[in-house]
Amino acid sequence: MLKTIEALGNRLPHPVLLFLLLALIVVAASVVAHALGVSGVHPATGETLSAVNLLSAETLRRMLVEMPKTFTGFPPLGTVLTVMIGIGIAERSGLIAAALGGFVRSVPRALLALALTFAGIMSSLAVDAGYVVLVPLGAAIFAAAGRHPLAGLAAAFAGVSGGYSANLLVTSLDPLLGGISETAAQMIDPGYTVLATANWFLMMALVPVFALVGAFVTVRVVEPRLGSWQAPPGFELMATGALSSDERRGLARAGLGALAIGLFIAALSWGEGAVLRDPATGGLEPLYSAIVALTAIGLAVLGILYGRATGRIRSAADAIKMAEDAIASMASYILLAFMAAHFIAFFAWSNLGTISAIHGAGALRESGLSEVPLLVGVVTLTAFLNLFMGSASAKWAILSTVFVPMFMLVGISPEATQAAYRIGDSVTNIITPLMSYFPLALVAATRYLPGMGIGTMIATMLPYSVAFYLAGILTLLAFLVLGLPIGPGTPVFLTPAGD
Repeated sequence: MLKTIEALGNRLPHPVLLFLLLALIVVAASVVAHALGVSGVHPATGETLSAVNLLSAETLRRMLVEMPKTFTGFPPLGTVLTVMIGIGIAERSGLIAAALGGFVRSVPRALLALALTFAGIMSSLAVDAGYVVLVPLGAAIFAAAGRHPLAGLAAAFAGVSGGYSANLLVTSLDPLLGGISETAAQMIDPGYTVLATANWFLMMALVPVFALVGAFVTVRVVEPRLGSWQAPPGFELMATGALSSDERRGLARAGLGALAIGLFIAALSWGEGAVLRDPATGGLEPLYSAIVALTAIGLAVLGILYGRATGRIRSAADAIKMAEDAIASMASYILLAFMAAHFIAFFAWSNLGTISAIHGAGALRESGLSEVPLLVGVVTLTAFLNLFMGSASAKWAILSTVFVPMFMLVGISPEATQAAYRIGDSVTNIITPLMSYFPLALVAATRYLPGMGIGTMIATMLPYSVAFYLAGILTLLAFLVLGLPIGPGTPVFLTPAGD
């Protein structure tokens, strides 16, 4: 099956042309949907949303006038290019190669996939930085260990994106979704509150589950299928032998630099009134939002410290040239991002994704299923809708207003409904080109497999998606059957609100 998917996918045109064709298909679909009067009533606002004809004069004008804004406003673009400045210096100075060489030597070969998947899952604490840093590094780590780099990239990508909802700690996603759930719950119980820790216990439990499942899929499914890898001509493999005295000195200086940077960040975020705390709430949201900038600056500083110690950076011009080369290497991604940004924007402007979510939620509501099948249905429907509508908060803003009140009336807590949604929302991230970081992962893979098609990428990631979907449902069902709280003081079942 995977070979068939890969073969069909690789018959598709170059990813840049593919996104262009997809954008044209969305335009055509919007014209047909508008002519047929396709619409849906938003359950939260009561507003009737109709399919928008993308060939109308108003929308055509918007396409042309907002083209630069659509491109530069593509969420991953600024993140990727910002972090690449720091990564470029750290990589070209030799710091990343030396550090990863040490990592490969210190971690047993059998645990590399597990370590990468676990690190990917935990990277959601850094918002989107895991996509930019860890996914390419996963490929580099596996290549250095003599294993197929696409398997390492896949393990990291599965953890970062497929396991995005899971974490051992509360992330910025928890209060965001909790606030939406609370608003929906108050349609039934005006005094109901949903805490940011509502799904904490379940999300903690999913970390080892997803990490082990991801490692198993990597070793038992993905690597055997990919086979051996031969480095393309001109490709420089990372050295994994003993470090030279200059490299050891460079790593020591970089280590001290990392400690100093850590202390500096702690000083900026420690205590009331700290620079990286919200002045109104005292929360750490500014710190989370600054992770990308801090990562770029930190990597650049550490790369310079390492390069000065080893002699690879002798002047500011050397570091600047490294950063320039890093940005130049992203040319293919920048072009791909331009096309992907417009495809995603056209899909959003057409309202087709939102209308699909509204009708999908309505169909599940009318299904007449009992509690457990209903929750499994939420996971499944969300996983499907996530293929077309990427934003977690936007989807939940629609689905919560249907599912949360409905499930409360049959005795399922809003927190449990939210938990089912979160599982479904992440497991298909890794197989949809609509996920904004999918093009970045594809471009990173082509460094090791020039000319690799989108079919190979989807076929490689599909086993993780299916495995995470099944593992997530089984973990949720285990909490239901055992009557375990999914968060501090958070039950799965309520006394039905109609009783």
